[in-house]
Amino acid sequence: MLSRIYAGSTPAATVIISISMALIAGFLMTRVTKRLRLPNVTAYIIAGILIGPFCLNLVPRQIISGTSFLSDIALAFIAFSTGEFFRTDTLRKNGVKVIAITLLEAMAASTFVFIVTFWILHLELAFSVVLAALAAATAPASTMMTIRQTGAKGDFVETLLQVVAFDNIVALVAYSVAISIAVHSYAGGAFSIRRIFVPVLTNCGVLFLGILFGVLLMIMLRPKTRSTDNRLIIAVAMLFSFCGICTIFEVSPLLGCMSMATTYINMTDDDKLFKQLSYFSPPLLLLFFVRSGMSFDLQSLVNPSGAVGSASLLLIGVLYFIARIAGKYSGAWAGCFLVHKSPNTRRYLGLALIPQAGVAIGLAELGARTLQGEAGDALLTIILASSVLYELIGPACGKLALYLSKSYSNKLEDLAPVSTTAPDGKEKTQLEILIERIQKIQEELPLHTVNEEEEAYTEAAERHSATIFGEIPKGYTESFRRPR
Repeated sequence: MLSRIYAGSTPAATVIISISMALIAGFLMTRVTKRLRLPNVTAYIIAGILIGPFCLNLVPRQIISGTSFLSDIALAFIAFSTGEFFRTDTLRKNGVKVIAITLLEAMAASTFVFIVTFWILHLELAFSVVLAALAAATAPASTMMTIRQTGAKGDFVETLLQVVAFDNIVALVAYSVAISIAVHSYAGGAFSIRRIFVPVLTNCGVLFLGILFGVLLMIMLRPKTRSTDNRLIIAVAMLFSFCGICTIFEVSPLLGCMSMATTYINMTDDDKLFKQLSYFSPPLLLLFFVRSGMSFDLQSLVNPSGAVGSASLLLIGVLYFIARIAGKYSGAWAGCFLVHKSPNTRRYLGLALIPQAGVAIGLAELGARTLQGEAGDALLTIILASSVLYELIGPACGKLALYLSKSYSNKLEDLAPVSTTAPDGKEKTQLEILIERIQKIQEELPLHTVNEEEEAYTEAAERHSATIFGEIPKGYTESFRRPR
């Protein structure tokens, strides 16, 4: 039925219908996963599998292949949001310790995966190296979502956010070297030191370019000269431009977008832009994950791939899943022990580093596009299969780690600690303690119920409406009547 509709439609109509179908399918699947308390990423991947060519075949293959640019854009938005946490004042306090922890847990995860894939499963050396590099990545989106939901705070949370951010830098550099080695290995080229240094130097160049873009973004987004809607337009344009430049040179935009965001936040301390972008990006990220699901060949899971080895992709994915968790936990424990972190951080940091989705899937998409053929398809299939498993248990493990580390609590006495004795030394009654705790909680509550992301987005939307229709919406501040 749909094939007939597509056959009689223009290319533009086919693209529009396919995009709308992906958005609707992703949304409807979240209604199911919400009841099961699963993250949205899982819903998007499953929705993509269902409407993709390997299941219901509701979206033409040419649409899937023609939207490969979504991985670059999604990585850019994910990386930009992560760069907000590289504040110099925080890094001065924990920078050296965080780097030590990150290196140990990332290297442990990569080493465990390499041992399993190369020495136990006897996969191709080049393919094992790429999988090992991807094992270092951690999902920043899942981690930040869990922290926001619980309201967790403290040293454990600060360490976790910084480790996740550094984690993906390590993963990107390792991936760049690994994919270069893999490409030349499959092409029959000889190994040389140049194959290692060229990707590293390329990423250094991308890092420097990101800093320049961050300075340019700061100049163009001066609050006194730009309206809120134009700030959002310029920020998106800058991210797209940076993605385009990176795509020309066939490098990942991840590291550069991180450095752009880090430069901007440290020069301006303007976190409102990040809130606006986080409210703008969900449809783009949904399309990226749904498209990843549409590329997921379920049938290939049970079959071995001759390009990488004799083991089935399902077995590789499951062992990759287990080996990475073991490496993350043991490496994080060793790193925290080395830098004398608290026992709570030492015990539970590795548990919070389990989630893996956005960055790993984005890099796997780039890897599949670079390697092409059977090896590229196998890489994407393994990462997608393991990512579904990670998203099933990752957020729960992250929330458990935050709770066990005492970064948040559901107990009233922890949420609002008060003295049990009055100034005159008399013991307070239970009712007096309860009233005092309620008053303390009320003092800490925000004055309004609209979250900051929605407020930032609403300001931009109202300003845009005023620009188009020539009137200021009801309730809008008079200050916005000034020309911009």
